[in-house]
Amino acid sequence: MVRKTCCLSVAIALAFGATAAAQAADVLTHHVRDAVSGKTAAQVGGLAANQVMSLDVVLPVRDQAGLDAFVANVNNPASPSYHQFLTPAQFTARFGPTQSDYDNVVRYLGRNGLTITGGSRDGMDVQVRGSVAAVEAAFNVKMRTYQHPTENRVFFSPDREPTTALGIPLWHVSGLDNYSLPHPLYVKKSDYAKANGISPEAVVSHATTGSGPSASFLGSDMRAAYYGGTALTGAGQNLGLFEYEGTDLADLTTYYKNVGQTNNVPVTLLSTDGTSTACLYKSGCDDTEQTLDMTQALGMAPGLSSLVMYIGSTDTAIISSMTTHSPLPTTIGCSWGWTPADPSTLDPYFEKMAAQGQTFFAASGDSSTWSRRNEAWPADDAYVISVGGTDLTTSSAGGAWKSETAWVDSGGGISPDKIAIPSWQKLSGVINTSNKGSTTLRNGPDVSANANFTFYTCADQTTCQANAYGGTSFAAPMWAAFIALVNQQAIANGGSRVGNFNATIYPLNITSSYATNFHDITSGKSGSYSAVTGYDLVTGWGSPKAALINTLAQ
Repeated sequence: MVRKTCCLSVAIALAFGATAAAQAADVLTHHVRDAVSGKTAAQVGGLAANQVMSLDVVLPVRDQAGLDAFVANVNNPASPSYHQFLTPAQFTARFGPTQSDYDNVVRYLGRNGLTITGGSRDGMDVQVRGSVAAVEAAFNVKMRTYQHPTENRVFFSPDREPTTALGIPLWHVSGLDNYSLPHPLYVKKSDYAKANGISPEAVVSHATTGSGPSASFLGSDMRAAYYGGTALTGAGQNLGLFEYEGTDLADLTTYYKNVGQTNNVPVTLLSTDGTSTACLYKSGCDDTEQTLDMTQALGMAPGLSSLVMYIGSTDTAIISSMTTHSPLPTTIGCSWGWTPADPSTLDPYFEKMAAQGQTFFAASGDSSTWSRRNEAWPADDAYVISVGGTDLTTSSAGGAWKSETAWVDSGGGISPDKIAIPSWQKLSGVINTSNKGSTTLRNGPDVSANANFTFYTCADQTTCQANAYGGTSFAAPMWAAFIALVNQQAIANGGSRVGNFNATIYPLNITSSYATNFHDITSGKSGSYSAVTGYDLVTGWGSPKAALINTLAQ
């Protein structure tokens, strides 16, 4: 997806099929929005021919069937290949684009007036800049503007599905429109109260038990509640955060100063496609999401080797960098939601992450039950771990877990993108009449953690706030950091990191070990679904217990 920035930024994802059977000019995924093809969005005009666009051209995997099989085996505890992960270079050698294909794409783009600005063969992408006229010529489209059917703004889009004279079939052209703008998945308590016709004071009915100002929760409180130990800090582990905007690290400094703590983890702001890593409120940039992502990750894993904010204007540029950067982020949090033209757009990268042992967590959203209107993606993708929300109470400030119910606005349900149910959700005992899940489509979330309006936040170079914000945005980086603790323990045991653990925990959680590893959330509801015993479509399997670390580390 593409954000609206000072200059137009577009990512084009080309993932080629492995066989020669595909026709050269075919584009195998959907690109034109229904509002355009169905003419429910009125055409306003066209983009200026000399307007500059930034594109990220992504090449495909080879041997798709082989990759599918490898990913299934590398995450299957019963397979001899379990956790035999690939390095980025090994992935390229086995499944990435050939040097010849990569060079052909570079030459094609150059011949069409586009300037190479970045990318790599390991990243399966070529980053370029050029005029709208050059883009139209290269992809045989006209870039039009349309009145958005549900929002008070104009968006741009191609008038037809893209084709090329490249001689190689394309997978997808990501970012040719800005119909869906990415948004952070946090919510302000006052906004929630207004939307539901209640007073802000009535939203949180119990006094919070955090160690921050006004008893608000800090990231360290989440560590105390869900881990409770001191030995594991995430040492030796590298955590990544997926961000559409930069941040001002002064806000992180303010947070730690105000709560009397110290951050010892080096934080890097990495632009993946030339997007600014700065974020100043006076310039119209809000870094609430970006700062809370850091405080939750650092609070859970205060001894990380590194925390990198991967910042970009396009999803393909961000995730490409995440699969190649050194050191490789082995656990990742994403607290943004957006709707691509085709929900399979990032699957080549999600599969690459699974093959490389990277754990990708996506916040499930803050608009209750998933629907076409309440964006679920990427949380409903079968290759990510979806994180829902709970309402947590601890025994005291900085104390142990006491109780937990479902958070009233936790996103979850049945995939509105019609993504097929993965094998691990087909297991007997997962979907039943009690949780009302689907037996044919992907259900979510998979796991959960605190998301209630009980946190302390600092952002936008202004006064910090207590108990004002909530959302699954808090829960996703929390889980990413928890897995850093798991990976630290696993490596200390002589093993390997855990990667995508859904194929591991689903079979375990339909056995008696479930109660050992998870807090089973059995009360509360969100939208159409209620928290029930076992798996449910509000909290998934629930929140983690410290014992889960040893279970996964084994």
